[in-house]
Amino acid sequence: MAKTATLTVQQWGNSLAVRIPSAVARSAGLKLGQPVKLTAQQSKVLVAAVGAPKLTLAQKLAVFDPDRHAGELMATTRTGNEAL
Repeated sequence: MAKTATLTVQQWGNSLAVRIPSAVARSAGLKLGQPVKLTAQQSKVLVAAVGAPKLTLAQKLAVFDPDRHAGELMATTRTGNEAL
């Protein structure tokens, strides 16, 4: 079932903004951090998802495997301009 809402356009810095209510976002399948494309057609503005949401730092760290990704590399000796 499609969700609808009547909203007010507001000022956000030098831009205009409309907050998408959570029920409408869920109905459209939108997630936090997801890239969207805005298209203006006459007096309408269409919002369409264009990819997967970006991962948060916590999500990236949760799937990080030091053995697979080589972990953190630390120089144990002076290199370059440090070696004087």
